[in-house]
Amino acid sequence: MKHRRRIKHLLTLEERLAEAAKRLRDQAKTLPSSVERDDLLRRARQTETASHMNEWLTSPGLQPPK
Repeated sequence: MKHRRRIKHLLTLEERLAEAAKRLRDQAKTLPSSVERDDLLRRARQTETASHMNEWLTSPGLQPPK
């Protein structure tokens, strides 16, 4: 049986997603208008969307009634 590799993250998911989005936007700034630049910006938007979705899913408003 294979064991899952465990990774201890030092940053929260929100922080990791924010860093990734910033890094992608910074990379896109260094490129001229091109397909590669558009792809980087699209990935940055997707990362920000993932962050918002995670925030929404973990909000107390979505907790089941007790």
